[in-house]
Amino acid sequence: MIVAALKPQAEFVHWWFATGFLILGLLLVSEAVVGHDVWAMRPWRRYLWPGFAFLMGVLMFPVMTFFTNSTIHMVAHGSWAQVLLLTGGAELGLARGKLTSPRWHLCAALGLLVSGAAFLVHEQNGWLFARAAFLHHLAGWMLVGCAIFPAIQAFRPRSLTAAYGFAATFLILAVILYADRDISPIFGHLSYYAGVPHR
Repeated sequence: MIVAALKPQAEFVHWWFATGFLILGLLLVSEAVVGHDVWAMRPWRRYLWPGFAFLMGVLMFPVMTFFTNSTIHMVAHGSWAQVLLLTGGAELGLARGKLTSPRWHLCAALGLLVSGAAFLVHEQNGWLFARAAFLHHLAGWMLVGCAIFPAIQAFRPRSLTAAYGFAATFLILAVILYADRDISPIFGHLSYYAGVPHR
């Protein structure tokens, strides 16, 4: 009972991770604006977004442990943790020079595909069940579609369209997660089975 009372609501955890994705997006936008060569003039800047993505992967494991109410939720959060670690690790290897092929950007594409699929699979309610359900569907399909950007970067590393698109992916995801509330109407509709809105 004490642990349950101290545990924050799931939407708060979504907002925490929204802040993380917002930071990722802003770092990627900054790199895209000034260009990779200028960004890399300070060696420590090359490690910022990959390191932050890796850290978010590590922090996703406690979420998987303490915010899991079903097997499908555990699989979804575990998948997000692993692909964040994979993406961050691959990009850190590229930043360090241990990995040289731009094809390693395909890890980020895989990460977005797996994340999008996890959003879609673990949300078992329809689009208009509640705001959280709508946003899970929206985030899932958005991530699946935006996987094209790191895939382009794997073959055209200097593509500005791909760089800005990849950065925008995280900014949009942050907005979606900030808008998430556990039980709240979407477009004025809330399913009778969703429960009573708590705010």
